[in-house]
Order: sequence, then C-alpha cells, then structure tokens
Amino acid sequence: MDINQPLQLLGGLSPRQFMKRHWQKKPLLVRQAIPGFTPLLDRAALFALAARDDVESRLLSQGKKGWQFKRGPFERRAFPALKTPDWTMLVQGVDLHDDGVHRLMQQFRFVPDARLDDVMISYATNGGGVGPHFDSYDVFLLQAHGERRWRIGRQKDLSLVEGLPLKILANFQPEEEYVLEPGDMLYLPPRWAHDGVAVGECMTYSIGFRQPARGELARELLQRLAEDADEAAGTAVYRDPGQPAVDSPGGIPPQMMDFARDALQAVLNDPTELQCLLGEYLSEPKANVWFETAQPPAGLGAVVLDRRTRMMFDDQHIFINGDSYRASGRDAVLMRRLADLRRLAAADVARASAGAHDLMTSWHEAGWLHDDD
Repeated sequence: MDINQPLQLLGGLSPRQFMKRHWQKKPLLVRQAIPGFTPLLDRAALFALAARDDVESRLLSQGKKGWQFKRGPFERRAFPALKTPDWTMLVQGVDLHDDGVHRLMQQFRFVPDARLDDVMISYATNGGGVGPHFDSYDVFLLQAHGERRWRIGRQKDLSLVEGLPLKILANFQPEEEYVLEPGDMLYLPPRWAHDGVAVGECMTYSIGFRQPARGELARELLQRLAEDADEAAGTAVYRDPGQPAVDSPGGIPPQMMDFARDALQAVLNDPTELQCLLGEYLSEPKANVWFETAQPPAGLGAVVLDRRTRMMFDDQHIFINGDSYRASGRDAVLMRRLADLRRLAAADVARASAGAHDLMTSWHEAGWLHDDD
C-alpha cells in the first residue's frame, strides 16, 4: 500500500496524513468512503453466523423491562420479530468467516497488523442500538445498509448507569450529530463517547483495533516467560556457605532475596526472548479459530495466507499463528513479503531456500496457507 496516496476511504487523505492528523487524536467523518457499498452478508447469512458455536454473538434490546442482554449462539426463533423496534444483534469477528469481509478489513492495513483486530457487524431494527458508551480502542464505523444516527462527544464524565448488563454512560453529553448512509464512515479514537441509533432497519460494520492494557500485556508475557524460565535463568542453585547461625529462623535471608532478584532479572534481560514472546502473543489466533488440515501438496506454487492466519515479523523473527522462527537473508525478505502482502507469487516461492520451502509446506498442511488460484 502506498501510504502517501490519497484515498477516498479516508476522505481524500493519504494514510500518512490520516495517521498524523486523526489517529488517536480526533474523529473523522467520510461521506461515501466506499461509494455504492452494500452488505457483504445478507441478513439471513448474518443470522446463520449468529447460530454457530464458534462465532461470538450478542443480542440487545430495550423495552418495558429496560435493557436486555443475551449471548449467543442463537436459533432464528430467538430473535424478536423484524418489525419489532429497538433491538440489535452484534456478530463479532466476521472477517474470520467470510472472505469478502476479510478483504474489506485489508483496506485498513495502513495500521500495523499487531493493532488490527476484527470486523463486527451490527444488525438493528428501527431505534436499535447499544446506548451511549465509549470504547477503549479505535474504530471505523462503516454504514452498510439503511441509516444510523450517531451522536458523539468528548466525554469527561465517564460514570455509568448502575445495575445494567451494559456499560452505558449515565450523563452522555453529545457535541456532534451525523446520519450515516450506506458507504459513509465515521472514525472514532479511543474514549470518544458515541451513541448510534438505527433509523429503520440497518447494518453497520465496525472495524476495530486491539489496544492491550499494560497489565494485560505484562501478565501475558510473564506467563509465557514462566514456561521458559528454567532455560533462561540457568541451572544455578542457591548456595550459602557463609550463612551464620540465626536466633530468628522466621526471617528470609537477604541473600536469598538477591538470588531471586537475579534469577528474575536474567529472564527479563534477554531481549530476544521478549521479542519472541511478544510476537507469539500478537500473532496468536483467537480462541475460537481452528484450521482444516490438508494433504501435503505435490509442489508449492503461488500461495496465499488463510484469512484466519495472523503473520508478523520483527528484525530477527517471523511469527505466524503463535509460532516464532529465526529468519535472515533472502528467506527473511520473502517471509516479510508474505506477511505484508499475505500472498507470494510462484516465482517468489521458487526462490525460497529448502528450509523455508519445507516450512511453507508444513503451513500448507496445517491449513495456514493455501494455493493461490
């Protein structure tokens, strides 16, 4: 992607300009970001996804009993009548299950894949929505069908309505209001309050970005470090030939604290280990993702990554679906190209070393990549 090329998707801004002016800073409304855009899945297909065990779905409604919230999977009869107002169905991670939605998400890869999360589709009847709220992540809200009225604002009071199954702002104070039609798109940075209400039947696609909290990231990395702690910290055992006799045996010796501190520091001080663990974590598929294994190919030609595959790299490694590999030279260039483009031409595959070729063959067998037809 040419990050200096103006895009209609971004209202005539180039990706470089958008990231500098708007990303994590201020909203952007783009009229006809994708002209003539229509839903990539019809209502029946979306409802069918919501009935699957491997798809995260939610049903929200507002009526005489207040807000109601249920988690899927849902059979078709679980939904209110289509003429009933004020209900919404949310289907998460649709890009994992539909090639068209996956291709839509690829248009937003001017943001690193380490941040790109998924596409959620919201179906709503007239008046449907999830109430005024704020998200802790960036989101592009693309209108696919019908109209939705958005009210947005820089909310200072983040207190929530108590006793609800949803995080709804108690004192929402909108500053701007827009009605989005099919093809229109609204970008919102984290913590910008917003309230979207369907005007008639509508569908909205939310392209969301992961934003791990420091505590979450530290916990994940420490858990992964623990698995390799014996190797990273070494095999030395605690010795104390100079330990004097004590008259207070309940006290922990300061030397043992130093020993423990040194052991932990030895694990944390290995930059390569931390690089591997971060890359493995960021490329880990979601819990509900599984791949269909395939027969070994007769030979590899052009290849394309499976839509569910997550592939990234740093200056020394290649990461794919939670695995890490050291890479250098020509193979590293090819693998980075595969991660960036999500496909390789047959001529590129032919230039791979025997080891890299064997690796791609094993990924093919695992269902992580396929022949590119």
